[in-house]
Amino acid sequence: MTTLLETIQRGYRAETPVVTLGAALDGPSLIPEPKIAIPLAMMNRHGLIAGATGTGKTKTLQLLTEQLSAQGVPVFVADIKGDLAGLAEPGVANARIDERVAAVGCKWEPREAPVEFVSLTGTRGAQLRATVSSFGPLLLAKVLELNDTQASVLSLVFKACDDQGLPLLDFTDLRAVLKHLASEQGKPLLAEYGGMAPATVGVLLRKMVELEQQGADRFFGEPEFDVHDLLGVTSDGRGIVTCLELADCQDKPALFSTFMMWLLAELYQNLPEAGDLPKPKLVFFFDEAHLLFRDASKQFLDQIEQVVRLIRSKGIGIFFVTQTPKDVPDEVLGQLGNRVQHALRAHTPDDEAALRATVRTFPKTPFYDLQETITSLGIGEAVVTGLDERGVPTPVVAARLVPPTSRMGPLTEEEFSRELASSDLMREYGTPINRESAAEILARRLAESAPPAGPSPSRSRGPFREPETPPARRPKAGGGILGALTSNLARTVGRELVRGVFGMLGGRAPRGTRRSRW
Repeated sequence: MTTLLETIQRGYRAETPVVTLGAALDGPSLIPEPKIAIPLAMMNRHGLIAGATGTGKTKTLQLLTEQLSAQGVPVFVADIKGDLAGLAEPGVANARIDERVAAVGCKWEPREAPVEFVSLTGTRGAQLRATVSSFGPLLLAKVLELNDTQASVLSLVFKACDDQGLPLLDFTDLRAVLKHLASEQGKPLLAEYGGMAPATVGVLLRKMVELEQQGADRFFGEPEFDVHDLLGVTSDGRGIVTCLELADCQDKPALFSTFMMWLLAELYQNLPEAGDLPKPKLVFFFDEAHLLFRDASKQFLDQIEQVVRLIRSKGIGIFFVTQTPKDVPDEVLGQLGNRVQHALRAHTPDDEAALRATVRTFPKTPFYDLQETITSLGIGEAVVTGLDERGVPTPVVAARLVPPTSRMGPLTEEEFSRELASSDLMREYGTPINRESAAEILARRLAESAPPAGPSPSRSRGPFREPETPPARRPKAGGGILGALTSNLARTVGRELVRGVFGMLGGRAPRGTRRSRW
């Protein structure tokens, strides 16, 4: 009968670079070699890190991030609680770390990772922004949860702005355009595009207000974030870790989901097809992913599912970090090839049901009773399975994990301020730009077309008053924009509707070699 050691030797033998997790557990003892690891080339096959609170999920995320960065892979981490900021500082040895390192049989040296901090509000890092125009009408319609009729009207609004030279940079611009098109001055122009009911304008404005109340309006503006800045590498070849600080956005799910829909669509649109690479171009980690999916709209869930299915071919991996696999939709869970399952506790009937469901998501193994093993794992231990170099699932193994080399805790305010002061991204995106856009252009045009103030000059009141010459017929406003729209209108609108989800964003060239402070 094949032993556990023989199974591990066959399943975890790798001749290419790997991301090391730890040593296999065989009852109370450890098998120090070979190490339980995931080939670096398989990190774009996505993954799940799950487990109850306090079992070590975030530290596993930290461990994987450090090793990816050290091997030249840029990483994006969504930090909900704020404790991933410790990646920027080296760890400190202590008795527990020494004991863990000796048991697992690995080398451990304190080392930080190169980190850039970004934020959706601008308070905890360089603020991430996108213009309304680059967001596109279909993606914005998904965020606003519009029906088909409302979404088509929004597409017509974007088309009118394109033709009229009205840049939509922020929500102020979009609001100004909607109000203008619904006004007496804007109705002739709008008629050229098929018209728009005042009730629809009211719905769009109300939906915008709902989104603004959750702070999502702060995401729209300039300077717009260039996703190529997520792919930075330091002068010594380490991948830069972009840490999205979300501690101040936990009560603003619409803001987070709006950003994520845009970011993933931008990456898919702007990065070329890569195929199978020796290492990923970028790996995403979403800590506390249940907050990402909880109360999420169907449009957002559909977007995530589509991205997970397609973005692997761009060389990008996505890992979700949450409490149980049930937190992740089945359509997404089925795409995750790498699994790190920390301990679950079965204290209630719901807990027991979640445990049974978790066990069913793993391949069968003759060496572990997974239901018992998962409930008896200690802190920093996990059941692991992944993909080997050929893409074949590796044996299910319980393992004791290697401790991270960076600080396992948050930064002090002084340390955080120091990181921001030396940040390349803060210099590039820290100061907002408010250039002339749709709201200012419309206001100027209306002012220029307004009649002069004061009474009109009085005419002579002679006894024989000549009749006034009738004014020439004024051309209809907007008539020169598209000319006479006949049967071509449907085709024109159809082309514009393509600007959505993955099609609304124009590809942009990378900005070149980034400045680096490392």
